Amino acid sequence: MKLGCIQFKVATGDVEKNYARVNELVREAHAKGAELVVLPEMWNSSYALKKLDELADPNGERAKKFLSELAKELGIHIVGGSVSTKKGDKFYNTMLVFNKDGEQVGEYDKAHLFRLMDEHLYLAAGSGQNNFKLGDLDAAGVICYDIRFPEWLRLHALNGAKVIFVSAQWPTPRIDHWKTLLQARAIENQCFIVAVNRTSHKPENFNGNSMVIEPWGEVLWTGDAEEELAIVDVDFDKVDEVRKKIPVYDDRRPELYQDILKN
Repeated sequence: MKLGCIQFKVATGDVEKNYARVNELVREAHAKGAELVVLPEMWNSSYALKKLDELADPNGERAKKFLSELAKELGIHIVGGSVSTKKGDKFYNTMLVFNKDGEQVGEYDKAHLFRLMDEHLYLAAGSGQNNFKLGDLDAAGVICYDIRFPEWLRLHALNGAKVIFVSAQWPTPRIDHWKTLLQARAIENQCFIVAVNRTSHKPENFNGNSMVIEPWGEVLWTGDAEEELAIVDVDFDKVDEVRKKIPVYDDRRPELYQDILKN
């Protein structure tokens, strides 16, 4: 499958500009042969957290309509990164996923809120998992800080995911953590990791380095620090080959882990 990884400069607080840019880039990815595209975290508003009351998408309705129509028109799957949403009287960081028929197959509110960017002060945490199917592909999606919680990604892999999509706004000072954690999550779960980070305008400090990693931990593609649209061809059958060669899932002993997971 050809993946379109869309690493772009999200304009903080400028929703209209971001929608126009995403529309342009998704269409460009399709023209270059992408069958599935992946967007970064909070691409509609970015981290203008103090302005969420005016910027957040009520129930995600605008983003849902936009992504659904785009997916159906172009006949591509869209892992719609995440957008700021307002549900009731709370704000969320919400991932939306649509298949090539324009049907919504996933919705996920970020479970782990990142205190260093004040998410816990403005956003509510989700508690649901995010496994979904795109055609015959069993997949899952998480958001940024979630990758520091290996048990959370393992749960999605245990529920069948052969690829875990990661949408992020991961800052430059900890970009080495980003790379190492993503490779570790791919190796330990024997799955593909497709991670799309944002880049930024100065003085914001985000430098891309999006990655596609196969189940042995080999990096198939890494973005640079600027805007980039990459088309990466992946063979998801590789997952079954790796899991057969080293049967980690058969050799697990969950009875030993229960006390740890309770803490």
